[in-house]
Amino acid sequence: MEKGFSENSNKEDIKSEDKKSKKGLAKILAEKKFTYTLPGKKQINIFATVVLGLNLIFVLGILLFLKNQQFHDFIFNVGR
Repeated sequence: MEKGFSENSNKEDIKSEDKKSKKGLAKILAEKKFTYTLPGKKQINIFATVVLGLNLIFVLGILLFLKNQQFHDFIFNVGR
């Protein structure tokens, strides 16, 4: 008898456990056919425009925060 194995275990029991049906999320995902398609050129341009626009707003906000005392006080008071 090898360490870690009982005398009563059969290889058939192990094989039957592997063939059991999946449960929960694995079952749902196994039944669905998910396909991934790369975004088109138009979608890439829209996403890039949104990202660059938000970055520009962020940089302008930082510049206003550092250069304009009224804006700095406004942000400071909103943050309280």
